[in-house]
Amino acid sequence: MTTAGVNEVLAEVRSVAVLDFGHLARYTLGNRNLEDEILALFLTETERLVAGLGQAADGTAWKAAAHGIKGSARGVGAFAIGEIAAHCEAAGRPGNDAHRAALIEWLHTELERVRRAIAAR
Repeated sequence: MTTAGVNEVLAEVRSVAVLDFGHLARYTLGNRNLEDEILALFLTETERLVAGLGQAADGTAWKAAAHGIKGSARGVGAFAIGEIAAHCEAAGRPGNDAHRAALIEWLHTELERVRRAIAAR
């Protein structure tokens, strides 16, 4: 992917809310304890899947981990992470280690933003 392409994706991701608490509240019927539990599970699972990206030996393992991140993120309202994961799923292939490392770092950055949004609520 070109620098311009990465910048376009970055601009798109940054235009999305870090975490859409309203989206999550619709699924939990506003139960804050349930939301907290779901978000904790999301963070744990996403961290595990991001580590799986770093260990992916082939394109199938990479895409499976990216797909899991995408689904989990979109489910809880972490749409920016979902968009990055969709980009990983589509563009991340073995053989371009610098690109894969940049995508993983980007996911770590967005996960930290989610953690801060959770703490600030």
